Amino acid sequence: MPRIAIIGSGLIGRAWAMVFARAGWEAALYDSVDGAADNALGLVAAGLDELAKHGLVADPKGSAARVRAAKSIADALDGASYVQENVPETVDAKRAIFAELDALAAPDAILASSTSAIVASLFTENLKGRARCLVAHPVNPPHLVPIVELVGAPWTAPETIARAKQVYESINQVPIVVRREIEGFILNRLQGALLAEAFRLVGEGYVSPQDLDKTIKDGLGLRWSFMGPFATIELNAPGGIADYCARYTGFYKRLQSKPASVDVFEDANIANILGEWGTQATPEQLAALTRRRDQRLAALAAHKKHQADN
Repeated sequence: MPRIAIIGSGLIGRAWAMVFARAGWEAALYDSVDGAADNALGLVAAGLDELAKHGLVADPKGSAARVRAAKSIADALDGASYVQENVPETVDAKRAIFAELDALAAPDAILASSTSAIVASLFTENLKGRARCLVAHPVNPPHLVPIVELVGAPWTAPETIARAKQVYESINQVPIVVRREIEGFILNRLQGALLAEAFRLVGEGYVSPQDLDKTIKDGLGLRWSFMGPFATIELNAPGGIADYCARYTGFYKRLQSKPASVDVFEDANIANILGEWGTQATPEQLAALTRRRDQRLAALAAHKKHQADN
């Protein structure tokens, strides 16, 4: 049975434990905060039970039994062929933990970081085993949103990327390969472009934030939940993508000649948007909204799985 070491037992670490355990891996959770990994075990078990309600885990109790709390990094790494790191999002923290992982992990173990913003070249350059290091950026929550962005440093071995891709495919995630390092990777750059235009349209008074959200969830988002932008535009003109570009790129060129500026993220515009959004949610309300989001994502994941199976 393959083993993974999961370093950091917060939201992302716990989700990774669920993902790997439901796929038959043994998972060792380690956290530098005393008791955090032990406390995470109950949350992992509860999360697996919730997934089982949607048909996304066949044996939640058996899956939970494959997750354990490690007493040390060395203990977590014992027998692990793969490592998924989830420590705080700073370069210093990444450098420190990767130096320790590189020194202690088995020579052929892959070392992957869940970082959402820091490229691997910033924290792996001086490591003896830097060729086995990469970014494997998930989307929160990884047990419900399967995409994983694989981003190597200039010195990451092609074999590392290929092996990592095989691992994520084997556990029913959806890995994509980012061919060279770029800040924000792919998903966050796309999200950032959409957010910038959303902040501009609301901030300049063209639409309310609530109606903008409807435009995505009841418009673009419905198609985007099962097709990407290129597949979408292929069906939006009789002659496919080439025809679409011939018909509409003049319009898009005009839009992009004056793109949203960095000013849309300045305090004044944010304050304007927050004023239109309404009352700030309490921690309890945010927790309830998060539960609802996860339940809806689970239902969507179950639907997509059913459609793929048939």
